[in-house]
Amino acid sequence: MTVSDAALAGNPLLTPWKTPVGLPPFEDIAPEHYKPAFDAALAEQQKQIAVIAENAEEPSFANTIEALEKSGQALKKVGGVFFNLAGSHTNDAIQAVEREMAPILAKHRNSIFMNEALFRRVAALYERRAGLGLTPEQARVLDRYHTIFVRAGAQLAPEAKKRLAAITERLASLGTQFSQNVLADEKSYQLVLDGEADLEGLPSFLREAAAQAAEERGLPGKHVITLSRSSIEPFLQFSKRRDLREQAFKAWAARGDNGNATDNKVIIAETAALRAERARLLGYETFADFKLADTMAKTPDNVQKLLSDVWTPAIARAREERDDLQAQAQSIGDNIVIEPWDWRYYADQVRMARHNLDEATIKPYFRLDRIIEASFETANRLFGLTFKELKDFPRYHPDIRAWEVVDADSNPVGTFIGDYFARPSKRSGAWMSAFRSQERLTGDVRPIIVNVMNFAKGAAGEPSLLSFDDARTLFHEFGHGLHGLLSNVTYPLLAGTAVSTDFVELPSQLYEHWLSQPDILRRYATHYRTGEPIPEELLARLMAARNFNQGFATVEYLSSAFVDLELHRQRDLSALDVSAFEARTLDKLGMPREIIMRHRTPHFTHVFSGDGYSSGYYSYLWSEVLDADAFTAFEETGDAFDRDMADKLKRFIYSAGNLRDPAEAYTAFRGRLPTADALLAKRGLAPVVEDA
Repeated sequence: MTVSDAALAGNPLLTPWKTPVGLPPFEDIAPEHYKPAFDAALAEQQKQIAVIAENAEEPSFANTIEALEKSGQALKKVGGVFFNLAGSHTNDAIQAVEREMAPILAKHRNSIFMNEALFRRVAALYERRAGLGLTPEQARVLDRYHTIFVRAGAQLAPEAKKRLAAITERLASLGTQFSQNVLADEKSYQLVLDGEADLEGLPSFLREAAAQAAEERGLPGKHVITLSRSSIEPFLQFSKRRDLREQAFKAWAARGDNGNATDNKVIIAETAALRAERARLLGYETFADFKLADTMAKTPDNVQKLLSDVWTPAIARAREERDDLQAQAQSIGDNIVIEPWDWRYYADQVRMARHNLDEATIKPYFRLDRIIEASFETANRLFGLTFKELKDFPRYHPDIRAWEVVDADSNPVGTFIGDYFARPSKRSGAWMSAFRSQERLTGDVRPIIVNVMNFAKGAAGEPSLLSFDDARTLFHEFGHGLHGLLSNVTYPLLAGTAVSTDFVELPSQLYEHWLSQPDILRRYATHYRTGEPIPEELLARLMAARNFNQGFATVEYLSSAFVDLELHRQRDLSALDVSAFEARTLDKLGMPREIIMRHRTPHFTHVFSGDGYSSGYYSYLWSEVLDADAFTAFEETGDAFDRDMADKLKRFIYSAGNLRDPAEAYTAFRGRLPTADALLAKRGLAPVVEDA
């Protein structure tokens, strides 16, 4: 089937989209459309690649690199819709297609980047790149393509290529199964709260959200806690029922680790072994060496040093926090030893005692709609963007919202979609993605960017209320969204967030800082019933408590990063016992018994649902070194919205895609590379210097 045949057959994925701002016609797309559309799009690109590789003309940038960049447009279009919905609104039929397509798409990618004739053309251009008269952007595209080909195995001997191709196809299938197993565990679990005794300690906002979750699951009149972070974390924080906290916590921790059909440990063992073999085939000692060679960090040792430098003060702080929790429990007559399911419960009490601050007091001031407006206002003040909500547009779920984005001169920038609420058809977590990325090579292509969250939906007629951490998550993902929306490049390969994982978190984590600006909070943190702004004394307490429990937060994150890195530094993974490895690594770290990894290995989708953050979970910390230093640049001007700094930030970071090496990009913005000092200060982990 060719694309034209599919179009004539009326496949909505391949026909022209005559929809508002070019959004996919979601309501017209059914699961049975995906496989034929993929088949047609794959066939189209295979023909395009053959024309490039077999071209008798001497290789040029136009007939090789630009031709490569223009190929596969139908595949991008189909994949953009499919993979977004596979994460945010899936079903059994879509998951079946996902399992079927994973190895096929990996094989297709191999057929491009292991194509000898095609690589000879790229390599010939790369060897004489200095004399080609390329623009800096073209030179960057050529360099990136050469790197991608080499790292995909283009230089290997035929037998090694064959083995590497088999490995990448198998890894694609394993990653798909891993993520589907985690989603299955999350969907299948519900803690039903039946009666006032089960609800003891829960504030009204959590009761309302739990009632809504029960209604959605066919249990009207009851309350349900799910494994969505926005449901289970506040339950662990407020529930006075220690037995129920333990039950829910253990289910949360055991996702992918239940010894049943959705257990992921065998998948992890095979994945890790195949990744190590892949690295050896490409000339690296370990997978971590391979993966990090194309990042800012460059080597596992550099990552290990950063993690260790932060671990030392973090573990000391966490032990102090544990002692405070134990003392709190004893002070109210709870004769217990603190367990992981107790931490959030007693931490909330300590925070209340220390800062007179509890979530039930804060949440009424953080209505979802207002925090969305706050994120838009920040983007307007920094970058001149305006967001105009669309009312009539195609939706893949009734809850999604969309905005047309324009710049200060009312020129169109792109489209932003917000998908904010948890549901069983959505994987957990929060992320940004693109239905379409910006580029100018094939016309003025404007991006369609989506932010996906898992916030608890308010009861009927009630707004969704956020915790301060939820609000920070929204700002974080919107920072990623701006990285995609503001992209200003010619070539698709360099667009938006197509940068190394330890740089891609800079725009998102940096954006979080503006949520904490007093003028933003005073304007947008308003009580959902009265409309009154957050009281100044409550705002002061909220800011004073920002680093409360930071030892815990840092340790649960760092432990995950250490396990990820250590696993992928192993040379021999032929007999990996996943549980034993995790326990051994944590023991070596001196992990407190009362804290578990933020993402235990069996449900660590960042690392095992694909290559994304494998050997790369450290990236959040690496980028945090950058973001803490970058915001200091604004603070040094005395204005968090300083125009000159904002213009530089937009030019060199948010709109620049992968035009420059990340270190060069940051240096162009800041004038130098940062140290970890600002990070430690931001997290409240820097040593206190006493005045003489």
